[in-house]
Amino acid sequence: MISVAHSPDADDLFMYYAIVFGWVDSTNLRFNNTAKDIQTLNVDTLQGKYDISAISFALYPLIAQNYALLRTGVSFGNGYGPKLIKKKGKICKKHFKVALSGEHTTNAMIFRIAYPHARIIYKNFLDIEQSVLSGEVDAGVLIHESILNFDKGLEVEAELWDIWQELSADNLPLPLGGMALRRSLPLTTAIECEKILTKAVNIAVNNKKILSEMLLERGIIRVNAKELDTYLNLYANQDSISMNENEIKAVDKLFELGYKAGFYPHILKAQDYFIPTEYEQLRFC
Repeated sequence: MISVAHSPDADDLFMYYAIVFGWVDSTNLRFNNTAKDIQTLNVDTLQGKYDISAISFALYPLIAQNYALLRTGVSFGNGYGPKLIKKKGKICKKHFKVALSGEHTTNAMIFRIAYPHARIIYKNFLDIEQSVLSGEVDAGVLIHESILNFDKGLEVEAELWDIWQELSADNLPLPLGGMALRRSLPLTTAIECEKILTKAVNIAVNNKKILSEMLLERGIIRVNAKELDTYLNLYANQDSISMNENEIKAVDKLFELGYKAGFYPHILKAQDYFIPTEYEQLRFC
């Protein structure tokens, strides 16, 4: 039994549930799934808890020795992303207090690079909006579905997409979430896992209407039908099926920025940490 962990967010559920609904299967492998918020998954993956887990891309260099990076089930921002929000009219000073969704998240790393003097507290992403409204913090970074519909008393101080563009300077998509697979799994099993997950994402994306209706009917999703459609267009789309060259460049740039900012001891290249799927062909030559 292969343990798979993903977030309860609409894009992760959408990309995985083709397996739960039996649209994708394997004659050799069986999966059981767990849903937790992304920062909890980041911490669990640091502890090696699951065979496969959704992670923040910013976490990956910290687990690279124990987990391979999957090409599928990825979420990138392209002209959009997390939002730094505040109360309307509020001025955020140099040492403003901000709520972030977890120290290992991609948005937290990018924020910390851009705002080195901010005072940070970490909260469950579902509590960030209220923390700003109550005055507990001066601002907060909204992620996931929260970016679609927040209180009218709040306004956007900065788009992390814009910050990313300034930092990367290459017009690359913003790497947010990926998936990692435990290296201790046999290579043939790892290859099969990635094939099944890729097929699940492909089927989900190409049967979006049917799968969305099934998720909504079961009350699994936190948003309404219109918001779900919008959110999936952003984060679970054709680009989520398998990382393309531009997305790989973006991940490499994220790792480079993290290294230069002191988050990682070494620079990684994503290509070096993918599962070597060519092994499958070599076995039969």
